[in-house]
Amino acid sequence: MKKVLLLMAAVVLGTLAASAQQQDMRTFVDNLMARMTLQEKIGQLNLQVAGDITTGQAQDTEVAGLIAGGKLGGVFNLKGVDKIRALQDIAVRQSRLGIPLIVGMDVIHGYETIFPIPLAMACSWDMQAIERAARIAAVEASADGIDWFYSPMVDICVDARWGRTAESAGEDPFLGCAVAKAYIRGYQGNDMKGKDEVMACVKHFALYGAVEAGRDYNTVDMSHLRMYNQYFPPYKAAAEAGAGSFMSSFNLVDGQHATANRWLLTDVLRQQWKWDGFVVTDYGSIGEMTNHGFGDLAHNSALALHAGTDMDMCAQGFLGTLEQQVKDERVSMADIDQACRRVLEAKYKLGLFADPYKYLDPTRRARDIYTDANRQASREMAAETFVLLKNNGNVLPLKGEQNIALIGPLADDRANIAGTWCVAYTPERYATIKEALQRKMQNLSNAKLLYAQGCNLTRDEALQRAAEFGKTIRRGDEAQLKAEALAVARQADVIVCAMGECADFSGESSSRATLELPDVQRELLEELVKLGKPIVLLNFSGRATVLTWEQEHVDAIMNVWFAGSEAGDAICDVLFGDKAPTGKLTVTMPQAVGQVPLYYNHLNTGRPVAEGATQYFKYASNYLDVRNDPLYPFGYGLTYTTFEYGAPALSADNKQVSVVVKNTGSRDGDEVVQLYIRDVFASVSRPVKELKGFQRIHLKAGESKTVTFDLTPDLLSFYDIDGNLVLEPGDFVIMTGPNSRDVQSVTLTVK
Repeated sequence: MKKVLLLMAAVVLGTLAASAQQQDMRTFVDNLMARMTLQEKIGQLNLQVAGDITTGQAQDTEVAGLIAGGKLGGVFNLKGVDKIRALQDIAVRQSRLGIPLIVGMDVIHGYETIFPIPLAMACSWDMQAIERAARIAAVEASADGIDWFYSPMVDICVDARWGRTAESAGEDPFLGCAVAKAYIRGYQGNDMKGKDEVMACVKHFALYGAVEAGRDYNTVDMSHLRMYNQYFPPYKAAAEAGAGSFMSSFNLVDGQHATANRWLLTDVLRQQWKWDGFVVTDYGSIGEMTNHGFGDLAHNSALALHAGTDMDMCAQGFLGTLEQQVKDERVSMADIDQACRRVLEAKYKLGLFADPYKYLDPTRRARDIYTDANRQASREMAAETFVLLKNNGNVLPLKGEQNIALIGPLADDRANIAGTWCVAYTPERYATIKEALQRKMQNLSNAKLLYAQGCNLTRDEALQRAAEFGKTIRRGDEAQLKAEALAVARQADVIVCAMGECADFSGESSSRATLELPDVQRELLEELVKLGKPIVLLNFSGRATVLTWEQEHVDAIMNVWFAGSEAGDAICDVLFGDKAPTGKLTVTMPQAVGQVPLYYNHLNTGRPVAEGATQYFKYASNYLDVRNDPLYPFGYGLTYTTFEYGAPALSADNKQVSVVVKNTGSRDGDEVVQLYIRDVFASVSRPVKELKGFQRIHLKAGESKTVTFDLTPDLLSFYDIDGNLVLEPGDFVIMTGPNSRDVQSVTLTVK
């Protein structure tokens, strides 16, 4: 009883303290805004790229003039304490009220220590590791003066053609919620009180992952029922986790631009979800509204402000039009005050008013950035993200006495190894796969590493230049490259092929109409297969790709995604068995691009074809030329041992389900045990199955463990068209297994 009373007292005191802090913030902002002119208030709503600013030249830039005049609330994608201090000095010492800048950056999966791309990190199903990666990114970037991250991206992605799938957690809302919360905890830490804790910006609100045809910046149209149940949950989870800011998306929602959609930004985000942060547009978004047919910049700026947008990124619509629109009574002062307050409160929460130089300690860079400990964390994380898709004959792990032929356009390429969206990365410091293998094998007396590039990334040079935008590309004579690769392969015991996409074959503005291995890479792989030697394909990708031919002809396939700055060593760790691959897919891998959008948690049809069916059924929902099933299902992934699952069992009170999992292999290993649910009878159609739980466990060889999941009411509920959580009586199929396909089930009846 005493402990309970103490706990209650602590909760009450904590609530009172939080309330007092809120009041202090409101009072401070009230007093500041009372002294601000209309132009200064609008200035806080303006966000610009800092440009190429170096210490000593900041005074002469256009951005500096805006800051001094109180016309700029923040800058982004500027790196380095000295450069940022130069601008902060102008804001604090030269502007009339000394309001500090907020400084943002696209820190998506690491700063200089790069972690695997977000899609890959989600495939670890390890929330502690994801939170640790986010924490390290916050520590590193804040040591360079950054206090605001345009991350996490929590869009649900079901169409692999969309390049920005690489930035997501994949296709599942339940897993997406867990990942979103892990990022927020890692970035913001203890409410951003520390000097190494930054503000998160959740993007892209909303539905950006559902662009038609997988083409970036394209339109979106869907029902509210689908929004609330499939696409909204990760955004809502991030809001409930206390994310400091949101970024609106480029697409339409209900025919209105997301940046100017009051139902989305005010009714849902702020009123339904009780979120109190600020909303920033995506790059130039207000200006792009004209292309959607909504009018000129002034009109669109007024729409966006009234809808609940607080900060304009780079369109300069707020800065250039709002003052006159207030005079013309087309924009209310109340809307401007509300937006200004939200931006100022964000700066207050970051501690910038208490100390504008909070993130500008010049001693931190040497201590906190790209440290040995950070690199080790990235290397360990990478091994958890690799998804072993096939391993016939236990080709992997490699044997120490083998001669290995390393072949492929990505085998000795450091520019592409870290992946897309690495704004602050330093690729010259990162090891290639070839370099890492050389180090690994130098003490193996009976083994030799042989290398050949083998082919270009793709036959089409223009396509390669577009995909490697801004990079120095490598091109060679195709016939000569292939001849070298075949000559090297003939001398080897095993062939390791580093093939697939380059870093920016996925990511923003990198949509693809085809998802197969690029032409010359496939042709080379076909020639290597003809040699009859064991082949390991390391598939680099930022999305689900089509590996149907490879599954039929290659001995071992491992999706290594883009594993970050330590990818070379991490790949070696797994190839030689120092670590085992433990990743599980968070996207469904199709047999053919014509199947996409393809996702496991789909609704049924009136004429369904049974899962696993291998033939065509007339007048049923299937294709003539390929079966419905994916090549690899959501949640799938092998490792260097095997696991056996028992049947799920309900507890006597039906509040839990348990399953016994046994390691039936010869080495210790990790497994991700997954729980799926199907609502059989409901007032609206429900998916054929939905992920509702997962546990990552470690089992020694021969060890068994009982894994238990709580069956709480919210897991059995769904959202109605108004966003209310509903639990209806009826039968629920409860499924457990190693992936979404290979499950066993038991029926639960809710009365």
